[in-house]
Amino acid sequence: MADSPLLPTLFLAHGSPMLALEGGAWGKAVSALGLRLPPLRGILVCSAHWEAAGPMHLSSAKRPGVMHDFGGFPEELYTLDYPAPGSPELAAEAAGLLNTAGLEAELDDHRPLDHGAWVPLRYLAPGAEVPVVQLSLPRPRTPEGLLAAGRALAPLRRSGVLILGSGGVVHNLRRLDWQDASAPQPWGLAFQAWVRGRLEAGDLEALADWRKAPGATESVPTSEHLDPLFVAVGAAGSVPEPVFEGWQLGSLSLESYLFA
Repeated sequence: MADSPLLPTLFLAHGSPMLALEGGAWGKAVSALGLRLPPLRGILVCSAHWEAAGPMHLSSAKRPGVMHDFGGFPEELYTLDYPAPGSPELAAEAAGLLNTAGLEAELDDHRPLDHGAWVPLRYLAPGAEVPVVQLSLPRPRTPEGLLAAGRALAPLRRSGVLILGSGGVVHNLRRLDWQDASAPQPWGLAFQAWVRGRLEAGDLEALADWRKAPGATESVPTSEHLDPLFVAVGAAGSVPEPVFEGWQLGSLSLESYLFA
């Protein structure tokens, strides 16, 4: 697919694992987005749920399988699978791009896909036929480093590879309303509006300094769900097209973007 059209990059919120069973309007929007995509050589996913010390890691198993990395949910959720193949070749190609850019990367041939990857992919690519490679979030990390990683990986967009960040702009598990009866929290709305404003203005320098934004402390108590956004933005750098706007359990944003 060397001459394939330039693919977009995506940032998809994955909310609660229950979205795998009850996708609702979010699931319909992600499914509709998947139908817009051309044939893909592969999908490279950076999920909030793979953090690893040291260099970036890329899953390189031929059949990665899935992990059910959550607890306390209905038994049906633990029976779900997403049997997509992996791609050792794509993993090595991505690692080469990162290393060439001075960003240390290595392969991991044992890592399964976590729910941050397979839950949205069940809607985006339900046939599970497209090879999937997962990219870890390094520890330590900075927004600037993740933007640089996205820029390094951007050439993959011209060879049929979809780059996907999976997380959530607002993700506070301690403030969940399990009855799902609350409106979004004011601090979450303020922070999300600020993030979108920075994206629409193309102000990545300000976005990287997100801790100074209104509502940041409550909206992002830990950064792992926001961080995949920087990889997706770095690989594209364009104004976002909203894919979905909504909330779950009061303090989980489902806002998702496409970057052309």
